[in-house]
Amino acid sequence: MIYETKSIDFEILNKLKPSNYTRRIKSHFAAYGTEYGFLRFFVVEDSGDKAGVIAIFNSTMIISSLTGRRFSDKLLEEIAGFISMNKPASVEFEAEYAKRLASLTAEEYKGDRRTEFSFITKNNLPALEVDELPRLDDVFGILASCFPGIKNSYQLWLTDTSHRVRRGLSQSFLLGDYTTATIQYIIDGVALVGHVGTIPDERGKFHARRLLYWIGERLTQEGFQVRLFARPHRVSYYEEIGFKECGIDLVLERIDDE
Repeated sequence: MIYETKSIDFEILNKLKPSNYTRRIKSHFAAYGTEYGFLRFFVVEDSGDKAGVIAIFNSTMIISSLTGRRFSDKLLEEIAGFISMNKPASVEFEAEYAKRLASLTAEEYKGDRRTEFSFITKNNLPALEVDELPRLDDVFGILASCFPGIKNSYQLWLTDTSHRVRRGLSQSFLLGDYTTATIQYIIDGVALVGHVGTIPDERGKFHARRLLYWIGERLTQEGFQVRLFARPHRVSYYEEIGFKECGIDLVLERIDDE
C-alpha cells in the first residue's frame, strides 16, 4: 500500500537506510516541510508495516526504504503502478531495486546509469580565490549557458536555491566569472556537489577541475564527506581530480521528456 501523508517527521526519516535517496528526501523536508503542494510525501507499507518513503518534489520522485526492510517483487509492482499514475519526469531509487523497476516501467521510462564518486582528500587546500557567497544571478547566468534545460526556469531555480542556501542546506561557489558549482544538499555529514559549469569561452582551461578539487578539500576540512554523481564515462576525469568511484545507480527518465 502507498498513501500520502502529512505526518512525516525526522523520527521517521532517520529510520530510512543511509543513502543519497534518503538524504535527498531529508533535504526536501528540511527545506519545505509538508505545507507546499509541489512537495508531497508518501508512506510505502508492506503487510501493514512501514517499508519506505516516497517524496515527489516538482517532477522528481525519490524512493528510499527503511533500514532492515526489503521491497518484495509485489511491492515493486505496486510502485511501478504508482509511477505510471503520477508520471514524474524522473525516478531515483536504490540501485538494488532500480533495474527491476526499470523493466516494470519500460514502456514509459528508460534507465540512465550514473556513477557515484566520493572525494579522497590529500589534505592540501590550494590557494584559490573562490567566492563562497556569490550572487545567485551570476551563478544562474553560467548554468544557463551550460544547461539549456534550465534557461526558462530562472524563477523556479532562484526561489528554490536561495531558500535552501538561507537554511544552510545548500551553497554555491563561483570561480572568477566563468565557473560555478553548487552543493545540492548538506545532510547527515554529506555534501553532494552538482550543477558544475563553465561558460563556453573558458572551457578547456581546467577551471572546473580546480574548483571541484578546492571544494572537496575545503568541505572535507570542515568534516563533510563530499560526493557527486556523473555519467560512467567520466570516471577517469573525476579520479584525476581526487574523487573515487563508490557506486553505480540507475535513474529512470520518462521517455517523452527527452
